[in-house]
Amino acid sequence: MSPADVRLVRNTSLIIMALVALRMVAAAFTPLTFDEAYYWMWSRHLAFGYYDHPPMVALVIRAGTMIAGRTELGVRLVSILLALPMSFAVYRTAAILFGGRQVAATAAILLNATLMTAIGTLIVTPDSPSLAAASFVLFFLAKVLETGQGAWWLATGVAVGCALLSKYTALFFGPAILIWLILVPKQRRWLLTPWPYLGAVIAFAMFSPVIIWNAEHHWVSFLKQISGRIRIEDFRPAFMGELIPTQIAFATPLVFILGAMGLHALARRKVGAMPVRVLINAMFWTITGYFIWHSLHARVEADWFAPVYPPLVIAAAVAAHLVRWERGSQRLADFCRRWAPAVGILMFVGLIVQANTGVLTGYRRDATVRSVGVGWRELADEIEAVRQRTAATCVLVPDYGTTSWLAFYLPPGTCVEQQSQRIRWVNMGEPDPVKLAGPLLYLDEIKPRAQAIFKDRFGQIEEVAELSRKRGPLIIETYTVTLLSDRKGDVFDRSPPPELLP
Repeated sequence: MSPADVRLVRNTSLIIMALVALRMVAAAFTPLTFDEAYYWMWSRHLAFGYYDHPPMVALVIRAGTMIAGRTELGVRLVSILLALPMSFAVYRTAAILFGGRQVAATAAILLNATLMTAIGTLIVTPDSPSLAAASFVLFFLAKVLETGQGAWWLATGVAVGCALLSKYTALFFGPAILIWLILVPKQRRWLLTPWPYLGAVIAFAMFSPVIIWNAEHHWVSFLKQISGRIRIEDFRPAFMGELIPTQIAFATPLVFILGAMGLHALARRKVGAMPVRVLINAMFWTITGYFIWHSLHARVEADWFAPVYPPLVIAAAVAAHLVRWERGSQRLADFCRRWAPAVGILMFVGLIVQANTGVLTGYRRDATVRSVGVGWRELADEIEAVRQRTAATCVLVPDYGTTSWLAFYLPPGTCVEQQSQRIRWVNMGEPDPVKLAGPLLYLDEIKPRAQAIFKDRFGQIEEVAELSRKRGPLIIETYTVTLLSDRKGDVFDRSPPPELLP
């Protein structure tokens, strides 16, 4: 490499490592979201499958807590560090497909400038390992194209297997790869060799424990995630109006503009070789097309698009460096390339400050206030004081998010159980009967619900406290704490989940 190339690679690496360090700082003082606490509960009881998702997110959290302990940073550590290998994969993919370190460096930096990567790796969900796996699926396919060696199909199979263990959305990689092979004449030869099929066998073998787990649990996870996505009850195109703004925000506006310009150029201007253009478009539009269709009848969450971000940022780097635009478009591309990282960092910092303090909205409610667990550490201390005062042996909660938050923020070993939806905890077994034999606390936002739920289960039902979760001066939620004693029947509502009802 020339001295200029060495400097470019070094500076790119330093920028990415600095952004990873910034996320780790933010992770250490930002309370867990309710989903993160829920996945942390999974990580304490590892299994091949769970009610909501495959097991990869639990493995990621387990690895982090083994290093950094039962802390917010421990839960998020490995997820944040996944940005390093995924950045390498995107860098190498762009260099292989478009033959330049400048394009590769820009693609890697733009990936880390997006909120999809910044927030999506800090807030650990199945989308974090899914994004990392998607980066390597694209990288290994680029190696297939570059080398013509069948062994890279085996590596592709491993990457797809990891993606399937992260999220069921990875099933779309199969059609995307097939579209690429069919549309590119020179790649069709692979269909007459065993290599792609061996890669598929590897991916299936890696995913097979999830299939076995589902078979042993009435296929509940598949029914929840796949059938629920396929079923169309009515068309509600208003959800399409939510999709585009959320993706502009998650990509950050300047990366979104560059990505759209790049995808247009790859489709219309014939930038790069035909196999390269088709690969990028197939990996982007196959999944995007499904979610556009899905948004016509149901909400599409912003982070579901994680697997399309590697091809998106590579397309954005192509727009920034390899396309000759007309004067106005060129100025726009140059502006976006120059300022996209700074805008992404400012949006990330602003979001973290807002989520933790609420100061940017004058301490009023915003979209983060319900999901980020600000105030739960203090509220858990108050609940623990009530529990000790009443000699309660377990805390019951009506929803999985509150159950998980309490399990994380109450003292280790405290019995916390969701009273309903027991399928969510099937891997964890039944709680110690001794813990359920004594007085119990029930925590709920809806004040009269305790009487309705427990009137036939307990002889005495007494409200003993009313506690609030706060962010600064803002009261987020107020909970009624009810003491249950003189047990008459089963504590839990064991109704089957809706997926298993006739």
